[in-house]
Amino acid sequence: MILDAFALLALALAALPAVLTAVNLVAYRAPRSIREIAGEELLPRVAILIPARNEAARIAGAVKAARQSRGVDAEVVVMDDHSTDETAAIVRELAAGDPRIRLEQAPPLPRGWAGKSNACHALADRTTAPWMVFVDADVELAPDGVARAVDFLQRSGAGLVSGFPRQKTGTLAERLLIPLMYLVLLGYLPLPAMRRSVSPAFAAGCGQLMVARRSAYEKSGGYSAARATFADGLELPRAFRRAGSRTDLFDATTIASCRMYEGAREVFRGLAKNAHEGMASPVGVWVWSVLLLGGHVLPFALIGLGAATGASSGWLVTALVAGALALATRLALTLRFRQSFVGAMLHPFGVLLLVAIQWNAWWLQRAGRQVAWKGRLQEAG
Repeated sequence: MILDAFALLALALAALPAVLTAVNLVAYRAPRSIREIAGEELLPRVAILIPARNEAARIAGAVKAARQSRGVDAEVVVMDDHSTDETAAIVRELAAGDPRIRLEQAPPLPRGWAGKSNACHALADRTTAPWMVFVDADVELAPDGVARAVDFLQRSGAGLVSGFPRQKTGTLAERLLIPLMYLVLLGYLPLPAMRRSVSPAFAAGCGQLMVARRSAYEKSGGYSAARATFADGLELPRAFRRAGSRTDLFDATTIASCRMYEGAREVFRGLAKNAHEGMASPVGVWVWSVLLLGGHVLPFALIGLGAATGASSGWLVTALVAGALALATRLALTLRFRQSFVGAMLHPFGVLLLVAIQWNAWWLQRAGRQVAWKGRLQEAG
């Protein structure tokens, strides 16, 4: 009876993200192509805003890609956030040969502000463009990416839209963990309901690429309303929704690309640094553990138990169906977003690692420990 109950629980928790993913893959659409936009009146001024701290290895690629933007009158503003490497020098050299590129220096970090929020707040103040595209320094935009993203924002009627760039992965840890962002988003957030509501409960976004109307940004308070966050992809949409503006999501796979972290150490620390505001919050860590372990690890544990004991009971059939649903969901996301099949086939191990990272972040928060990121100590709580 106990195994039957566990198998049914696994089936229910695997079916939930499977169904939502199927619905959301239809709703989560890419912006119109530049060919569809051509001939229409394009937006006159767009600011591409890039906060950068110790990004010497990546910043040139991001700036060079941004300055190739076509279909809009774009300026590229880089905010050097007190880098201790060659970030500023690299941008200064690029700006010397292109008047569209501008280097700014971030103000000192005020108490109670996260570094990125402070830099992005300053970026918004240093431009008067009516449309703002915030991108991380490791994001490379496609030449038509900004025009398409801003067109999506304009047609959506939202105040803020966000897209998940194509995630580049190299090491095994990256392939196991980075693609899980698609599962967490599309497997558990009902996009149709999100679009019908301005409730902050439905807020979601990707801090790597966010596009805002200046009028809605100012009404919401912008980054000053999300000053302490390390998870701006979540907190900035919440601020817009609290101010009455809708937010939306689009598929940015063909609009931008990003290698978020390189190597296991960066992946683990990066996923942990902002976890306490989302999956590792005091309540969230329990909820997400049940959802992820129950729907994506328990089925395979039961299948392994059945194989080890030679069982042929009904619970094993139920567990097999649950496992098939979990794996099919991961494979569907892998195909759609061009991710690693190695990571997909090792799906339950990736989920186990993700949950372990969230619990470690929760423990750091409870212990009052600080997390170091890009040379700064950040409070874990």
